[in-house]
Amino acid sequence: MDVYLPIANLAVNLLVIVGLGVLTGLLSGMFGVGGGFLTTPLLIFYGVPPTVAAASAASQVTGASVSGVIAHSRRGGVDYHMGAVMVVGGIIGTGLGALLFNLFSSLGQIDTLINILYVVLLGGIGTVMARDAWAALKAQRTGIPRPAKKRRHHPLVANLPLRWRFYRSGLYISPLAPLALGVITGILTMLMGIGGGFVLVPAMLYILGMSANVVVGTSLFQILFTTIATTLMHSVTTHAVDIVLAAALLIGSVTGAQFGARLALKIPADRLRLVLAALVLLVALRMALGLTYRPEAIYTVAPL
Repeated sequence: MDVYLPIANLAVNLLVIVGLGVLTGLLSGMFGVGGGFLTTPLLIFYGVPPTVAAASAASQVTGASVSGVIAHSRRGGVDYHMGAVMVVGGIIGTGLGALLFNLFSSLGQIDTLINILYVVLLGGIGTVMARDAWAALKAQRTGIPRPAKKRRHHPLVANLPLRWRFYRSGLYISPLAPLALGVITGILTMLMGIGGGFVLVPAMLYILGMSANVVVGTSLFQILFTTIATTLMHSVTTHAVDIVLAAALLIGSVTGAQFGARLALKIPADRLRLVLAALVLLVALRMALGLTYRPEAIYTVAPL
């Protein structure tokens, strides 16, 4: 069943796109990540232009984040004070990301930039996740427990001025740190179409030192509003949001997330992290190969 994507100017199989949404939703439910970091590469592999893939994936993440924020809010797992500061940073980052997007588009290098960012980011995150998961599994086999990590913010964060109290997170730090983190997330969301959760959550834990019981909910709160701003910014500046593509992805991801949540209860968490790390590294390797090998058709001709 083929459908036409008006912005991508491409006919695709609707079942394949929904299937990709199911896959990312499945991963989202199993691993607790937004899935946007895999949606964009998979769409690129399928033939969707990187600019359209990134912009449309951001709108999909928006829809997928709503239910998560509501669920965490009901159990008191959202620090709205911290989240509001990050949202302000995310909106600023979205504007900066739009400037970078337009700059590299004018240079004809935006597709290359998106691919390079994914290779670097996925490669780094996948390596850290794999190392951490392998160490946890090794500790289980040997019976020697890993030393507990102390929850504290980074020394650079401690030295920043203008401290505020974030009661829900149990912190007394400068708002400049979460503001900067929000800016970085906004730029990445604009350029890559990711929600930023797989970058934001570790940063909130190990850089800001937030309490673990509010990290995921606060991250989803920030992602929700940042991806809304990103979708609006793409619609106004780049005109790269394909609503047909986003709707098909959202249908699949909502369905897949339900099954992923059930599977997560049956598989040990450390094994899940190791599988996710392997998947992330494979995607990074595939994108790296795409940047290096010579395509069959070096040039293409399109009608004016």
